[in-house]
Amino acid sequence: MKEKDKYVKQIDQGGELESPFYSDIQFDRLYPAKIQQLSSRHWTPLHIAKKAARFLAAESGVRILDIGSGIGKFCLSAAPLRPRAFFYGVEQRSYLVYNADKVRSLLGIQNVSFRHCNFTQLDFRDYDHFYFYNSFYENLVGTDKIDHSIYYSEGLYQYYRRYLYQQLEKMPTGTKLATFHSLEEEVPRSYQVVHMEGNTQLKFWMKV
Repeated sequence: MKEKDKYVKQIDQGGELESPFYSDIQFDRLYPAKIQQLSSRHWTPLHIAKKAARFLAAESGVRILDIGSGIGKFCLSAAPLRPRAFFYGVEQRSYLVYNADKVRSLLGIQNVSFRHCNFTQLDFRDYDHFYFYNSFYENLVGTDKIDHSIYYSEGLYQYYRRYLYQQLEKMPTGTKLATFHSLEEEVPRSYQVVHMEGNTQLKFWMKV
């Protein structure tokens, strides 16, 4: 039995103690200690990933892009739940992509792929739906940074925000977007909130 298949039931039912999907602490232990320490501020919690996956991948065969995927936690925890969808992560830090791929191989998950580049290099038409955990926010002054390996500026924040807005605007009716802790400046008016999760800052949008 594939590792991915072994974990599907565990995720749906809340997990078992030995499963990496039992808790965020268990999952984060798949990564080096330095990466684990960033989890509470920068990586998607498992319960958020589960809810977003069920919204974004309700149909078979859809392609979902995580914009600024970091260590790949959203993709890797969502993919076993929706094996008939394909999850893509794009991340500009090479060492995070390396660790995401390493965990993907360890868990034997096939419907996930990570790419090391800036999201502005992608063609959004290659994807159906999108997940966004405000990966631009660290460009603002006074915010927590993942590291200091890249250049930060408010100008970059505004550029990325406008670029994502424009790309989402070009997508067809029915495109889904899940945002977590977003300032919503990157969401076009053509997208409407169809559901939100209490005070978790998780919102589900659809282009109408």
